[in-house]
Amino acid sequence: MHPETAPHDQGLLDVGDGNLVHWEVSGNPDGKPALVVHGGPGSGSSPRSRRYFDPEAYRVVLFDQRGCGRSTPHASDPAADLSVNTTAHLVADMERLREHLGIDKWLLYGGSWGSTLILAYAEAHPGRVSEIVIASVTTTRRSETAWLYEGVGRFFPEAHERFRAGAGDAPDVVGAYAALMDHPDRAVREKAAADWCAWEDAVLSAEGMGTPYTDRVDDARLGFVRICSHYFAHGAFLEEGALIRDAHRLAGIPGVLVHGRLDMGGPLTTAWELARAWPDAELHVVERAGHLGGEETRERILAALDRFAKG
Repeated sequence: MHPETAPHDQGLLDVGDGNLVHWEVSGNPDGKPALVVHGGPGSGSSPRSRRYFDPEAYRVVLFDQRGCGRSTPHASDPAADLSVNTTAHLVADMERLREHLGIDKWLLYGGSWGSTLILAYAEAHPGRVSEIVIASVTTTRRSETAWLYEGVGRFFPEAHERFRAGAGDAPDVVGAYAALMDHPDRAVREKAAADWCAWEDAVLSAEGMGTPYTDRVDDARLGFVRICSHYFAHGAFLEEGALIRDAHRLAGIPGVLVHGRLDMGGPLTTAWELARAWPDAELHVVERAGHLGGEETRERILAALDRFAKG
């Protein structure tokens, strides 16, 4: 990966509805603009993602989506209004940030939930996107959410039973967790967040990369689970299948999709369907990788970003 860099500019952007979105810029101020769109939803940006970009070639923008990271108000506070935290709001925030930074077009990079938000933005504003690089493709269809929180449970029945019990065995387990994360008692919210993260880690346990979800602590964990359950309980506020249906809007935008064959949380089907609907996209299947990737996944992402740096 490329050398570590520090931001040379950062701030809080007022995006309305009482929300301030944190952003930062690193790399070459005159370089090719690139936006990192983090996953989750609600994970917050990671400084490590800067290292995918050649700091001499790229002007790298990171931001924390509404309610997480260093953006305010933080979703861990039950008083934070999530009715103004939807995919449409996040797309508008990205466009406002682009205008604020004086960028004409930017490359978009991200993975998992980040890929959903990238696709939603690019299909709404295709003229503002130069290239797209996505790892672990998801479009957050209700069918994909049903797989992650119900279907894949057949491979992890013990953990899934505990996950369902944490929601009181409600028929709509994701909706039940979303309700628990709005409970006034912090102890109730903390238990629900711990149960949710334990399930997420169980799904990825065969990848041998520890417990990245359970490792989140305190407000970061509470905010992450509250935002995740909020989005997933509402189908990401998108019409089912719309992102793949409207992928024709990406025509002319070069894309690289990198997906692990062994991704239990987000099966390869979605990446395959997207690649077939988006003729300018290349799909790279990493045979022994899962959702979190690994060395070969990193190499493919770095190669794509180094190639696009010259464009």
